[in-house]
Parts: sequence; C-alpha cells; structure tokens
Amino acid sequence: MISLPKPEWLKKRIPNKRSIEEMEVLLRGLSLHTVCEGANCPNAGECFASRTATFMILGDTCTRNCRFCAVKKGEPLSLDPNEPEHVAEAAQKLALKHIVITSVTRDDLPDGGAGHFASLVRCLRKACPNSTVELLIPDLQGNWEALEIIVNERPDVLNHNVETVPSLYPLVRPQAKYERSIELLRRVKEIDSSIITKSGLMVGLGEETEEVISVMGDLVDAGCDMLTIGQYLQPSPAHLPIAEYVTPEQFERYKRIALEKGFSFVASGPFVRSSYHAHEGITQLRFRTSEEVK
Repeated sequence: MISLPKPEWLKKRIPNKRSIEEMEVLLRGLSLHTVCEGANCPNAGECFASRTATFMILGDTCTRNCRFCAVKKGEPLSLDPNEPEHVAEAAQKLALKHIVITSVTRDDLPDGGAGHFASLVRCLRKACPNSTVELLIPDLQGNWEALEIIVNERPDVLNHNVETVPSLYPLVRPQAKYERSIELLRRVKEIDSSIITKSGLMVGLGEETEEVISVMGDLVDAGCDMLTIGQYLQPSPAHLPIAEYVTPEQFERYKRIALEKGFSFVASGPFVRSSYHAHEGITQLRFRTSEEVK
C-alpha cells in the first residue's frame, strides 16, 4: 500500500534534547518505563521537556498483539515488587501535580495486574498526597472482581480506551472485545460513581464518521465523563497503515458533537493522546463542577 504524505498540521518542532536525556536518566535509574517511549508517542519530547511523563507499569512487554501499538510483545517477566515504590519516588522527585499511570496488558496474571495497580495508588497517596492520580487500565479480561480491587483505591480518574470503532476490532484489536470495554467503564460507575471515567479513540484507521459518533453514544450511556480523540500514526511498516489523515476541522466537529452528547470534557485533535495534557482535563472538569455547586 502506498503511504500517505504527512500533512503540514502533523509536523512538530524538535524538542530540547537535554530535557529528554535528564528525564530518561531519572527513569532508568529507578528501572521505570514510560508509555511515551514504549509507544513512540509523538508528544514525548514536549512532555519530557515540561517534566511530565506517563509511567508504564507491569513491565515493558505486552501479552497482546494489537496491530496499532508499538509496545513490545511477547512473554513478560515476573512483576517487579519494588515498582510501585519506584514510581512514587519518581513522581515525588518530579513534583508532579497529576500522575498518570498506564500498563501493558498482562493476560498471564490471574488479576491482570489489578493488585499491582492498587499497591501503586497507595504508594502514590503516601508520597504525593496533594497530587491527583489517573490510571489507564487494560480490560482485565472482564474480571470484575479485579476491577473492584482497583476502583476501591479511588483513583481520581480511571481511563480505559476503546481505541477504535466496533467494526475494526478484529483488525485492530483482535484479542479485545468492544462490549467488554464499554462494560468495564459502566461497572466503574456502579462501584463508585464519584470516580471520573475517561476513554479514548484513534481515528484514521478506516472508520466512518457515523461509527465514531455511535461510539460516543455508547460511552455516554456507560457514564463516561471524558473523551480523547487523536490521529492514528503508524509506528512502523509492520503495523497497520494509515487509512486517512483526519483534518483539524473534523477533529473540531468531533469535539462539538461529543460535548453535545454529554461528555464533561473532550480533547480532540491530531496530536491528542490519552494522557496528553491530562491535568488540564481534570482541572477543567473539577472547576466546572465547583461552579455548578455554587
């Protein structure tokens, strides 16, 4: 397939290399990983330069083979029992106000890593009591008891990405189930309605506009509060090709429709990713809520 030429709106300036190197030294010294590096995120330079990062726990090897993702696949190593303390130490050293944690998918673990997530939240609450915590979790293979372990630690934001529209799941996420992802978000609200829920979509994979709008409706019906929509970018020739570069105007249209559907906060744009400027989202949502209370 012929690759599409990259449009002007997808070109970014090269960030300050020194800031990136300093961040990488800190992370490597604590044996930590970030999704910024693992997923070849286009915002990694910008985020590292501003001393922010999304920590990736449960190792750096995923047990699934999603065709959009650059994270390493294969047989993962045993969990590092010191990882929760190390992440908390890094977050404290960076003086992070909003801490975002994601993970590889660990279908090899009975609880999908839920206990590890819970331990990490406890460590973060102790080390950074004034910071907000956002978790981006896998689907846990529909293990709702494991989900309850995570939710009971009361992260400020619980994110689970649906990633794409249902018709593309067999191609994009063959080991995942769209209905299971929607059900996970619905159950979070059933367990604790005070937790802010969030999900994300990639576009440019061949989806139809009406399919994206339909997903928005499913998410709102599940009680999802926040939505991110960004452009899919092919990590390597071995990954799915880009079907379309979605225009900034279409991203704005998606944002308008999503807000009309009932989301409390929407970030929609070519470079938007789940954790990109995540602190802004929770800040805006909480400010809006406090104004409504007044």
